[in-house]
Order: sequence, then C-alpha cells, then structure tokens
Amino acid sequence: MSLDLTDSVQRAQNGDTQAFAELYSLVYKDLYRTALLGLGHEQDASDVVSDTVLDAYKNIRKLRDPASFKAWIMTILTVKIKNKQKEYMTSRSLEEDIDDHIEDTPDEKKDSFGGVELTEAMATLSEEERTVLSLNIVSGYTSEEIEGMTGITANTVRSKIKRAKEKLRKMLE
Repeated sequence: MSLDLTDSVQRAQNGDTQAFAELYSLVYKDLYRTALLGLGHEQDASDVVSDTVLDAYKNIRKLRDPASFKAWIMTILTVKIKNKQKEYMTSRSLEEDIDDHIEDTPDEKKDSFGGVELTEAMATLSEEERTVLSLNIVSGYTSEEIEGMTGITANTVRSKIKRAKEKLRKMLE
C-alpha cells in the first residue's frame, strides 16, 4: 500500500471522516464485486458491503497496522459473506435467490456482470469456492492472504480455486 493510504488510515483512526471516505472510495468496488460473486444477489451484496463499511468505520481505531487496511476490511467482508450464506441455508436456497436475481436483472446489467451463464455457473460452486475465487480473482489476494482472512490453509485455497475454475470452464464451454 502506498504511504498516502497509510496516512489516510491514520487520519481516519484519529476521527477524520473525510479520510475514511477516501479509503472507502478506494475499496468499494472490490468489496462489492467480492460480495456479489460470493452471494450472487445485488441487494444482499450491497447490504453486506454497507455492514462491512459501518463495522470498519466503528472499529478503525482497533486496526494495528495501517498498511493492512484493505486486507483488514476484506476480512470483515468475508465474515459477513459467510454469515449471509448461512442465512441462505436457513431461509431459502441460494439457487432460488440467483434465479430470482437473473429473472429480475435487465439485460444490460447481465452483460456487465459477465452474463447469465457466468452467474448460473457461479451458483453451482460451493460457498467456500465462491469466496476464495472472488477474493483471488476480483480482489487479487494471494492464497496466503486468503488463508489469513478465511482460516482455510493456503494449499486448500489453491486447490479450491483450481477446482472452481475447472468447474466454471466446463460449464461455460
């Protein structure tokens, strides 16, 4: 991370709301894309990102290393995604939510997300596969960094990413 980002984190830790807004603007797209790939539903992704940002804002003073801000906020997001995925299992299946999302999404939005086929293919992956794949592909985290965020060993992360990519490749052929 750059020194400017570290400076913004330190200012945010001292109560500077404008500095936190700057940080938010730098990570929002990655947060949203990761949440959308992990959940498959725009509204839930937005809700999870909002909850994540609120928790980060409330707890930014607890962040020990300002240089690790992005990994820290992505860890918060990952926990929130897992909690939302658990909610899906108790209320309604993720597949039904994705089907609803696909039917309600205008064609231009489907195209901007990579198409209905990709959305449907992502729905066939396990929760862990979607999470590690989105953290790796969308946010660019290494398997070691993902291990720190999810508690899944780096070797397992690499295996899950490889299997998920193979599944997607087969489904999209």
